[in-house]
Order: sequence, then C-alpha cells, then structure tokens
Amino acid sequence: MARPRRFPAGLELPPFKSGPMGRPILAAAAPSLATLALDQGNGIAAQPVVVVGDRVRVGSLVARSEGDFGVDVHATVAGTVRSLEVRPVPGAAATSPCLVIENDWTDDREDASTPLDWQATTPADLLARIRSAGIAGLGGAAFATHAKLEAARDAKVSHLVLNGAECEPWICCDDALMRERAADVVLGARVMQRVVDAERVTIAIEDDKPEAITAVEAALAATDHHGLALAVVPAVFPAGAERQLLASVTGIEVPGDAWPPAVGLLCQNVGTAAAVARVVTSGEPLTRRIVTVTGSAIAAPANVEARLGTPIADLIEACGGYRGEPLRLIAGGSMTGRALPSDDAPVTQALNCVVVATAADLAVHGSEMPCIRCGDCASVCPAGLLPQSLLRAVASADAQGLVRLGLADCIECGCCDYVCPSRIPLTARFVAARRERRLRLDQERRAARARERYAGHERRLAAGAEAERREFEEARRRARGDGQS
Repeated sequence: MARPRRFPAGLELPPFKSGPMGRPILAAAAPSLATLALDQGNGIAAQPVVVVGDRVRVGSLVARSEGDFGVDVHATVAGTVRSLEVRPVPGAAATSPCLVIENDWTDDREDASTPLDWQATTPADLLARIRSAGIAGLGGAAFATHAKLEAARDAKVSHLVLNGAECEPWICCDDALMRERAADVVLGARVMQRVVDAERVTIAIEDDKPEAITAVEAALAATDHHGLALAVVPAVFPAGAERQLLASVTGIEVPGDAWPPAVGLLCQNVGTAAAVARVVTSGEPLTRRIVTVTGSAIAAPANVEARLGTPIADLIEACGGYRGEPLRLIAGGSMTGRALPSDDAPVTQALNCVVVATAADLAVHGSEMPCIRCGDCASVCPAGLLPQSLLRAVASADAQGLVRLGLADCIECGCCDYVCPSRIPLTARFVAARRERRLRLDQERRAARARERYAGHERRLAAGAEAERREFEEARRRARGDGQS
C-alpha cells in the first residue's frame, strides 16, 4: 500500500460524517413522478426521443446526446411520459429541461443483457457499451465517462487513478460504497483499465476511512488485480480535487491549460467505476446513485440509493423526515455546495449529497471588511495562487493581471473564504470574474468571426466587381473589333 506525499496547503476540516456512516446504505422507494433532467449536471442537455403520452420501461432510452460530451438519459420508472418542461435542478445550471414520467408501478424493465465477458470484449465495444449506458462521472462534475475514457485511450495514458478521497465535509456516499461494494469498484477499475490500456491503476482513499481501506484491500486480494494498487492519502481538503489528487498520488502536476491525459494520467470516481461494473455484469444503464442525506435538520442521516429523478423530498422522508426547521438545503458539501430553492428538485447524476442545515451547521458570516493582507488565503490555496492579489486585480478589472496571477487555475474550493478574517467572499468574486472573462473571450471570438465573415464578404464583392469589370472590358474590345472589321 502506497502512502503518497501530501500536496501543499489545503485545510483539515471537521468531517461531519459519523451520522450517515453509522447506518448501511438505504434503498429509497421508486418515486410516483420521476423528473429526469436532460442536463444531468455537465451543462449539455440530451435531446428527447419520446413524446408526451409515450409509455416507457425502466431502462428505456428517453433522451439521446447529440455531441461527444453529453450523456444519454434512461427512464428510471415504468410508466407514461407526462410532460417535458423546464424545472429547477441541483447544480450550477439551476434549471434544466426535464421529462416527467408518471410511475405505473409495474416496474417493467428493458430486457437486460446477459453478463458480458468483458475480458474477451474489445476495448472499442466496451467503450460503446459505457456510452450507451449513459454514465457520467459520479463525483459531482458529471463529465461524460465515455469522453474521458476515449480521450485517455487516444492519448495512451499509462496510469488510471480512482478517486475515493471524498474530502468534502458531510459527503460520505463514496465511503459507504467502498465499504459495502468494494468488489464493484475493483471490477469497474479493471474494465476501465482494459478500455484505456493503462499499465497501472491506483485506488486512492483518504486515511480517515479505515473500513473502506480494509474492504478495498480484501477486494483486491480476491481478484486478479494485475497493475492495481491502493494508495492512502492524507485527509486534507481538497485532497480529492482531480489535479491535487493526481499530484499527490503520482507526483505529476497537470498543467493548468491541459487535461490529465496530456501527461499520461486519467482520474475517475469510485462511484463511476461501480456503475461501469454494473454495465458488464447486468447491462444496466445508469438509473440510480447513492446520495448522502445529512445535516442537523434530518431525523436519521443516511446514505440513500435512489433512482435518478426522485424528488429530494422523498430522500428526506426515507431518512425519517425533517427534525425542526431547516435553515438551508445545500446540494453538495459545505465548502463547494450550492443552495437549493426547495426539496422538489430531483436526484441527478451530479448530486452526491444533500445537507439539510440548521444555523448550527453553517458558519456565521458577519459584514465584509477590508483585506488586511494577512496572507492566510495564500497559505491554504491548494492551487498555489495569491488570492489577495487576485482580489485586487478583480477590483481594478485588470484582465492581464488576472491572467498573469492564474485565475484560470482556481478550483473554486473555498479554502480562502474559510480562513479569511475579513469575511471577504473571495471564491464568489473569482467565480464571477471567470464568468466575465469567459463571456468576454466568447464575445471576442464572435467579433473575430464576424470580422472574418465581413472581410470574406468584401473579398467576394471585390472579386465579383473585378470579374464584372473584366467582362465589360472584354465586351468593349469585342465591340471595337467588330466595328473595325
């Protein structure tokens, strides 16, 4: 078992995970109405292949991705498509087109394929199976799994790292998965290793998860795990951030303007690996995931396995309902999570945790004060940035300074906010600045394309005018020649 070096900076935070981890994974009942977001969390919406009134079965394809980076969406209940409408969803997008399916309680299922002999199946066919199963990264970003695997295969990566660090406070769905289904994680790792032809696979787990470590060790011992290893990383936030984890496990830093495959690495979540395992063992598309439901306003916190499209209210009910009056619902952990407007929002592939928080769970934020240049934010920044300098560049709209200071490398982890004695919402300022920069660059690209189109139009007009002039001169010459003869 390897013990990688600790990446610099970061925070040692209270985990707040003992409540859910005191119980086994709960299975939530199927919802009466499944609200399936066509954008499962990566910003790319699939296109419906069903219409209102169609009957679907569990596992039926209901929306297909048209691009390389989206994911297909499958029905999670059997029943009738009731509507297609825009609804609130967890995540940065806040809303998404959604298919609403009314459950008829038959639980009819698409014919599942027989177990796949994945070791005898070509990598290309395995990749096609993973794509058709609609699997996206279950760590929170929901990036299309097939796209990452294909990029890694094309780049001939040598090292696949499975992320089981789960460093964010409150979130413990991956810990529960590894404790109870470590064999699925290891099988999924082996399948993805075959797809990308990686020489090495490392399953990285934080050192505050001894039960998960023991379970994965046992699963590795029980299988032919050529090239697979376990690495224990320090329980420091944000040890589970992709670039920080890869640096910790491999010693290789991914450049800010590159993807991990560019340096021979690939990172996937352990939950994603388990979903891949289900594809080869049962042919099951991604229709469910584990969600941590926790917080002081929950009667019995637990990790709940729920079908995609299940209202968050149903998960809360499965955990005994509310205890007292919640102050806030948060999708994700306390550091990088986003507030939810209500518990009507559905479970998506990107939803790994719901914190039902009271005032006791939330940090007290007073009035913002001027920066005192203490440097605490720089000392904890896992990306090695200077947040106080970035703040000045944001305030002065210094676009060149933001580029020079590495704004693009900010991972929006919130460490600088956490330690700032002046209570400055640094991360929010940086997120806004990055959004403005993206918009500005997009406008510049649009303007450049418009100028190019205009210049092309002018060139075509000039060429046409020149052709007309030559034709006119040629006609005059012919006319003069005819007159002389």
